[in-house]
Amino acid sequence: MEIAHQISFRLYGLPLVQRSQYVKIDRHRLSYLSWIERINCAYCGYANGLLQYSARIAGDTEKYWCGIKHKKDRRFVEPTHHRDLLEYGDEKSFNEKFV
Repeated sequence: MEIAHQISFRLYGLPLVQRSQYVKIDRHRLSYLSWIERINCAYCGYANGLLQYSARIAGDTEKYWCGIKHKKDRRFVEPTHHRDLLEYGDEKSFNEKFV
């Protein structure tokens, strides 16, 4: 993910996503936590931050290269970045924006 991010975003002039805005590991410093709780907190800070960072990169990639929402499906949880995408099946808007 990171290699593709660094290469493709630079190549296409897209702003890089800053990992430091997503990964934060600080709760392990709380003195009232046991050693196992500190390990768990460090893991959660890293794992959740990394997943959010990766989701942002994937979302920015989708907005740039595709820009079309999926077909409506009540079972699908639409990502927040989809609100700026074109509606599924809107050929006129697609042609105006991409062609």
